[in-house]
Formats: sequence, C-alpha cells, structure tokens
Amino acid sequence: MPKFLSDEWIKALCQELNQSEAYAQAARNWEGDFYFIVEPEGEMTEPAIFYMDLWHGKCRDAKLVTDEKEKDPVFRMGAPLSSWRKVIARELDPVQGLLTRRLKLKGNMAMIMRNVKAAQELVECCTRVPTEFPSE
Repeated sequence: MPKFLSDEWIKALCQELNQSEAYAQAARNWEGDFYFIVEPEGEMTEPAIFYMDLWHGKCRDAKLVTDEKEKDPVFRMGAPLSSWRKVIARELDPVQGLLTRRLKLKGNMAMIMRNVKAAQELVECCTRVPTEFPSE
C-alpha cells in the first residue's frame, strides 16, 4: 500500500486519473498544473509537495517535488495533513474546503468554480488509491 507522502502514491493517483472515464469527461476543458502542498503536522517536520500536470482530462505528469522552485505551476493548493486526509476520505469537499479556508489556493478561483465536477472526480480517484497515512 503506497504511503500518502510518497512519489509512489502520486504516480498511482496519476494512473487512476488516466484510467477514469468520469474524470476524463469532467476535466475535458481543464488546463493547468498544480502543486498540492501538505503542510507539516504531527510527525511531519517538512512540507510535502505533489506536482500534477492536468490537461484536458489527463494527468501528463505527477511526482513528489523536493524543491518548490523546480516548477512554477498555475495553481498551488495547501493544507495541513489532517485536511488532506478528510478530503480523501470524502469528509471535506475540496471546493467547500476552499470556501471555508481549510484549503488555501493561489491561482484562478473562478476556473476552479467552473470545474467543480473535475475536482470531485479527482477526489473520487484519490479514494481508489490504497493509502497508508502518517500519524497526525
């Protein structure tokens, strides 16, 4: 089972996205790459940064980034580990998380709001990746 804060996990999610017809349809108009930043909490001592290049319903690249300057993505979304865990468990809708500031976004919020179904399908794909979470 892949550990959540690993390159193996983000690559498994990329594969799941590319196999999902529902995600392909929901994100068919999406153009933009992301940093998903997991802020330190519990036994974590440093942030973890996942990079994803999402383009028209496909994941073209996904990896764990060790240097934030490696890429300059269009979007950056950050939250503590506990919030990400709730998103993946479907206990926190990502759009609701943004509106309540439990998730922080740098980037075009209007584009996110026009693509709510794509965000929901991305989370649905996350739930299908077997995940071992670190302690909070």
